[in-house]
Amino acid sequence: MKINCLNPIAKCGTDLFTNDYQITEEFNEADVVLVRSAAMHDLTVSDKLLAVARAGAGVNNIPIDAYAEKGIVVFNTPGANANGVKELVLAGLLLGSRDIIGGANWVTESKDDADIAKTAEKKKKAFAGNEIQGKKLGVIGLGAIGALVANAAVSLGMEVYGYDPYVSVDAAWKLSRSVKHITNVNDIYTNCDFITVHVPLLDSTKGMINADAISRMKDGVVVLNFARDILIDEKALLDAIDEGHVKRYVTDFANPTVAGHKGVICTPHLGASTEESEDNCAIMAVKEIRDFIENGNVVNSVNYPRCEAGVCESASRVTVCHKNIPNMLTQFTGVFANKGINVTEMVSKSKGDYAYTILDISEKATEDMAAALSAIDGVVRVRIVK
Repeated sequence: MKINCLNPIAKCGTDLFTNDYQITEEFNEADVVLVRSAAMHDLTVSDKLLAVARAGAGVNNIPIDAYAEKGIVVFNTPGANANGVKELVLAGLLLGSRDIIGGANWVTESKDDADIAKTAEKKKKAFAGNEIQGKKLGVIGLGAIGALVANAAVSLGMEVYGYDPYVSVDAAWKLSRSVKHITNVNDIYTNCDFITVHVPLLDSTKGMINADAISRMKDGVVVLNFARDILIDEKALLDAIDEGHVKRYVTDFANPTVAGHKGVICTPHLGASTEESEDNCAIMAVKEIRDFIENGNVVNSVNYPRCEAGVCESASRVTVCHKNIPNMLTQFTGVFANKGINVTEMVSKSKGDYAYTILDISEKATEDMAAALSAIDGVVRVRIVK
């Protein structure tokens, strides 16, 4: 299997590839692509490409729908960089509550003042700010990062409100019982001193914090955004800062709208830019790819369903990417039944318009079997794994 890295991927991850894998510089020769931030929308992919693994959570740089149509499974690494982002959010809470940056800048600007220590005592009130203990924090989105932020804020003595209508059972179990689960996001807008956003970028979430939502917020609120800049109507938020309604906007996304604006603390997309996060993402991405290539299992895909059958103990394993339409499984088993071959195990899962099926069979799979499966209407891709 040939692996192409569109971005530098941490060596602790790529070292997990065995001698059965070869790193190639040629994108069009690759069976698998590993990527971080490189844009793939305009790249022409070869028919060889089986999978793309994003060493990170966001996949807006990958044409996931177009790849689904080609049977290219796209993976991401949710949670692998969550701690790095969580720690920056906590820093953002402190920076937003106390004017630490303003104070530090004042010291730099006053470096030639021989009596700077005495002057500082007079000037420090301008940068004093408030403590976060006892304040109300609203966390919108309780996935891997949001849950960590909520739990850490509880430990810091904050009163934490969490909103996520789609929170998973796994995420719910990881939440501190001190986090108050909110069913109406407006309760966060009207009650919280700090609001932090941790939802994925979808059509339904784009611009979700708009002028109306901002108008409902408490005077002096601090808004934090370490998810995606276009989740928030930043123009409306800056207007609210200028009017004195919003105290500060802390964001990790530099753009011409926010850069240099009074009341904005903007970092250059540092969220997951730690050595630990990059290592964790690389390791997780390579493990996902190896499990997919060697066993046909799909874990953490954004365009195909989670589908696992462990390690194949039968003579052969075949996987099928296909449309989520009726009567597919009967046709798949019929291909093998016509050849007198028993299907010893089958796992099939669907996700939206697409589905994925793993079939373990009692005899060695052949290319003519794969061709017969490929000829079925609705089949996107067939692969003989073993």
